Amino acid sequence: MKYMLIMRATAEAEAAFAESNLPFEEVMEAMGRFTEEMLQAGVLIAAEGLDPDPATGLVVDYSSQPPVVTDGPYGETKELFGGYWIVDVASLEEAAEWAKRAPLAGPGMKSEIRRITSIDEFPQDNPWIQKERAWREATGQL
Repeated sequence: MKYMLIMRATAEAEAAFAESNLPFEEVMEAMGRFTEEMLQAGVLIAAEGLDPDPATGLVVDYSSQPPVVTDGPYGETKELFGGYWIVDVASLEEAAEWAKRAPLAGPGMKSEIRRITSIDEFPQDNPWIQKERAWREATGQL
């Protein structure tokens, strides 16, 4: 099963990290070691970080038609999504064990774990699912 380990932090956690003056090289070393562990274990599928400045992003609000696009930051968000790892593991519990090992320490730092659904879980007689399956097969994703 695939799970996404989502890195999240509150504004207070981000501020505390900034005040710590921890050298960027140390942060990269810790993240690199963790990523290498997942690679060596054969569970890592993908990993990406996001721009730390939410003002560089956009919000698409689907409350009206047409949807409204506004600039970040995301005013109502208490925690920002900072990046993720996608792992292929046997269970939610195993995903949690990997998340607990992530080098994310301190108040306000969290990981959210969400299962990624498989195309096989959708109705296979649906023409849109059939098109997506064909695309995935053609691009080597299945």
